[in-house]
Amino acid sequence: RYEEREDFAVVMQPFFRNTLLPLDSVSPPDLSFFAADCFHFSERSYSEMAIALWNNMLEPVGEKQTYNNFTHDRSKLKCPNPEKPFLSTLINSGFRNSDLNLEKTELLVPYWAVIVAAVAGVLAGSL
Repeated sequence: RYEEREDFAVVMQPFFRNTLLPLDSVSPPDLSFFAADCFHFSERSYSEMAIALWNNMLEPVGEKQTYNNFTHDRSKLKCPNPEKPFLSTLINSGFRNSDLNLEKTELLVPYWAVIVAAVAGVLAGSL
């Protein structure tokens, strides 16, 4: 919908897609990433996710990092460089005249396969 616009862009930032729960030194989940209710994120988690989101916005489309390693290191914060001093979009990442069309992308898995897998999972779980 916004693909052809020059003044507006929507870009998915996949920094949290393949992220694993951070573990502490003995392997259970590191609870310092969670608030006192053990459900919501803590200030530390929000800080790490903010860094990952910022880095994702500077990475070109198609080369965005899909995970966050949750290392408490401020040096992993990326800065814009002189060649690309802007946030990356489809157009300025070089996809303007390419064959990439998000609306016409064919699904890799048929919709019915998801339904069959869900029903099979429920049946297997109930057994």
